Amino acid sequence: MFLAEAATEAVESTYSHFDIFMLIFTVLIAIGLVRLLMQRPRKNMLAIGFGTVCLLVFLAADFKMISGW
Repeated sequence: MFLAEAATEAVESTYSHFDIFMLIFTVLIAIGLVRLLMQRPRKNMLAIGFGTVCLLVFLAADFKMISGW
């Protein structure tokens, strides 16, 4: 009985309302990166590189955040 109570207390969710904003920002960065890559005449390589790095950082943060739920 005591062990079962300790097990239920150990499985506590780390969800907060800021997590939704993180997911929304990740989607917005992905949309912006796709729009940058779809440009025809001239591509802004600095913006593409910065967007790629930002997207990778946010995806890693989202993965870590969701694995904690």
